Amino acid sequence: MASSSQAGPLPQELQPSSLLHYGWPTTGEHGVTTPEFDIFNWYSHFQSCHRYFLDVAQHTHQVQALAAFINIQLPYQKHPFPITSSATASPHLSGPETGRHQRQPHHFSGSDSAGHPQAVSLVPYIRRLVATGHDLPRVLCGYFGDNWREGIGALHEIERQNYLFAAKSTSWMKVKQAYDMSPQEMVPFLKPLGNVTEKEIQGAEAAWSEWLAMQDWMLGPRAPDIMNLPPGGKRESQG
Repeated sequence: MASSSQAGPLPQELQPSSLLHYGWPTTGEHGVTTPEFDIFNWYSHFQSCHRYFLDVAQHTHQVQALAAFINIQLPYQKHPFPITSSATASPHLSGPETGRHQRQPHHFSGSDSAGHPQAVSLVPYIRRLVATGHDLPRVLCGYFGDNWREGIGALHEIERQNYLFAAKSTSWMKVKQAYDMSPQEMVPFLKPLGNVTEKEIQGAEAAWSEWLAMQDWMLGPRAPDIMNLPPGGKRESQG
């Protein structure tokens, strides 16, 4: 009988090639896709970006200044339990070592007064940079390190598309409310998405059309031919 600790093969739906069917993006220039996205390879790069943000970036004057301007607290400013580095991660929640004197992950990167690990997500910082027009390559590099494209590039692309969807879905005020955080971290301003390419717009249009189709339950055997929809994803209502 096999040991319960022995890992078996991954389910088919978690195989890297299968994840493409769920709309997983690739990293690269906006709107440019490649035929493969290996989530397991991506994860090691993501962990590297996570460590860089906690151990290096949040302690630099440049990142602190921009965070103050766009009104978002960095982990070391989270009181009463500031998170100053990745070194305080719970050893039971960190991943295997990938190199000499390296520790991972550092999703769990601090402890409260009872010693419980606290999670640090990079997504709120990516969202705030996107919404305020500061998601430039040099800024993303400063926040997440030199390999930010491999580590958080996919999440960046997702959040850019989400911002387009939010603007298309509702009013400016409701979009702003969606990007506010705590009363102390309300987004001070919104800027239209910058550095947009035609490919990125086309990709967002196709994804928006798929969303509209789902709203009408046009799924599976009833799914429309997305490629034949006109620009903007508009279509005639079905009788």
